[in-house]
Amino acid sequence: MKQQESLEVDLNSPDAVPIQKWQIEGREWWLWGLAVLVTLVLTLGIVSLTFFQLHPQTEGSYWTNLKEWVRGLACVVLLFDIYTLYQHLQLQRMRRQLAERDQLFQLITENAADMIAVVDSTGRRIYNSPAYQHILGYSKDELRTTSSIEQIHPDDRQRVLEAAHKARATGQGQRLEYRIRHKDGSWRILESTASAVQNEKGEIEKLVIVNRDISERKRAEEMLAHSAFHDGLTNLPNRALFLDRLQRAFALSKRHPDYKFAVLFIDIDEFKVFNDSLGHTVGDALLVQIGKRLTASLREVDTISRPQVSEFPKDDTLARLGGDEYTVLLEDIRDPSDAIRVAERLQSRLAAPFVGDGYEIVATASVGIALSTAVCAHGEDLLRDANIAMYRAKRAGKARCEVFDTAMHASAVRRLQLETDLRKGLELGEFRTHYQPIISLQTGRITGFEALTRWQRPEGLLSPGEFIAVAHETGLILPMNRLLLREACEQLRSWHSQFPAEPSLTMSVNITSKEFAHPNLAKGIGQTLEQTGLDAKNLQLEITETIAMGDPERAASVFSELKALGVRLSVDDFGTGYSSLSRLQQFPVDSLKIDRAFISHMDSDAESHKIVQIIIMLAQNLGLVTVAEGTETEEQINQLKELNCGYAQGYYFSKPADHEAISDLLLKVNGFGATSSLIRMHKASAGA
Repeated sequence: MKQQESLEVDLNSPDAVPIQKWQIEGREWWLWGLAVLVTLVLTLGIVSLTFFQLHPQTEGSYWTNLKEWVRGLACVVLLFDIYTLYQHLQLQRMRRQLAERDQLFQLITENAADMIAVVDSTGRRIYNSPAYQHILGYSKDELRTTSSIEQIHPDDRQRVLEAAHKARATGQGQRLEYRIRHKDGSWRILESTASAVQNEKGEIEKLVIVNRDISERKRAEEMLAHSAFHDGLTNLPNRALFLDRLQRAFALSKRHPDYKFAVLFIDIDEFKVFNDSLGHTVGDALLVQIGKRLTASLREVDTISRPQVSEFPKDDTLARLGGDEYTVLLEDIRDPSDAIRVAERLQSRLAAPFVGDGYEIVATASVGIALSTAVCAHGEDLLRDANIAMYRAKRAGKARCEVFDTAMHASAVRRLQLETDLRKGLELGEFRTHYQPIISLQTGRITGFEALTRWQRPEGLLSPGEFIAVAHETGLILPMNRLLLREACEQLRSWHSQFPAEPSLTMSVNITSKEFAHPNLAKGIGQTLEQTGLDAKNLQLEITETIAMGDPERAASVFSELKALGVRLSVDDFGTGYSSLSRLQQFPVDSLKIDRAFISHMDSDAESHKIVQIIIMLAQNLGLVTVAEGTETEEQINQLKELNCGYAQGYYFSKPADHEAISDLLLKVNGFGATSSLIRMHKASAGA
């Protein structure tokens, strides 16, 4: 018991350790000094007997031998004393080194960030480094009076006890993680390693345990794992987590044939408009509010009635795939109508205005629905089907839901193939530029052309209506129209040389919404004009009314940049959009093109005729030229002349044709001064 107390004093009172050692060393010096003194006295006695003769010389031989033996013994004793002194000095040097190591160990343990403890075979603490107090908040007395096991989390105690027992049994510890209670009641996570301490008999009687607080690291790992499977903006599950749960639903449906589920693909209509007009901050806030509203709607218990399948969580899974796209996994549905009912309810919840940063925003959503009854092998396939259905809802007018069917899949496959063929067509140079003449209704002469793209495929020529929409959605319209503009400018330069006229022939080229939004539109057109050598005044850019009026401020800026090049500007499809007359007056446009929807009915519908008349009068008052699109009958031409329309184009005069056919047309028409002559010629050529 005294030895144990002495050990505790030595370990827990660092200052006592060097004091005891110096006391022991002092006693040893005293004992060694006494031994040396006695040895020297004996040695001197022997020497004196040897060197100072006390007997007669007659006994010389005997005493001579005795003297030799005594002298030898004295030398041996002297050598022993010298050796003993040397060993004593060595022992003192080693003890000083041990003392220095003890002091170094003491400094390390007292200043180490890790918690170092020594426990006996019962688990009672013999020593605790100061780090325990810094990390766990307990004082030395509190640590001394409590068992280390008491502070370990109840769920982890058995593992810790088993690891300690194994370390004592095998002499080798293992790395272990467990929770321990802080003095404030919170739980810290420790990473622990144990080393066994053996006594002189080789028995393991103590364990030295090194504990490291890894609470922050664990928290960081949890955050990293969370961020890997959750959206950073809305904190909803992301695509990876959603697909994982969707795949689990597939696996469950194979084990339970009655288990049905559905995927809802939700896309916010016109979100890009909100984002661009109000800013990304407001857009992000809107996405967060949408996520919260969808979550709250899905938590309502009256959504659908589910059968009990305990193997799988029953909560609906809402995820944000990115941008303004959300997905919902509806589990355990009884009927496909359940999914439609949920989609409609979500749409109704989203229809309520969102308020943020002083704005009140009304958003709608298009929803695509894919059911697990579809023939799909993987979660990605079902998600793809829901996405296809969502796009069908978009094309059908937005703010609605569509259920995926096999026809949609076939259509999507065709569209994907068309996109692939479009890319190949661009690489192989399959796109051709065709030209449709624009006729002066006063002189009957060709004054210009509109350049149009045609796709020359191996199976035949494709009109724009069959591929322009896909080209626009995929962004391929940009390289296509750059090619169109360059070829049209080069061709017009060639026609200027072959058919000089006053005024010169003009070329009209359509500008799409993607081109109009491009920041380098004017720069690119300027470079094309410079490279082809075409005079800018002979190029007319046609911009639809919807694009021009969709963002009037940007339109005014772009129009100014284009006008600075010297080109002419035309508002295309006029009458179908939502033009503001005051805005139109401010734009530096030169002409209006009347949409074919009015021209094609003006000879049979009085209202269409009146609209055309009003547009022509408006253009005349604003000093703008008018061009009628889609003219197909002689009656339409006569009415346009009566209304003083300036120009016309359409199948009545000529379909779009390649440059060779148009060159022949210019050769034939050159010199004819009457429209009727041109009409007769085209009717004859059409009949041929």
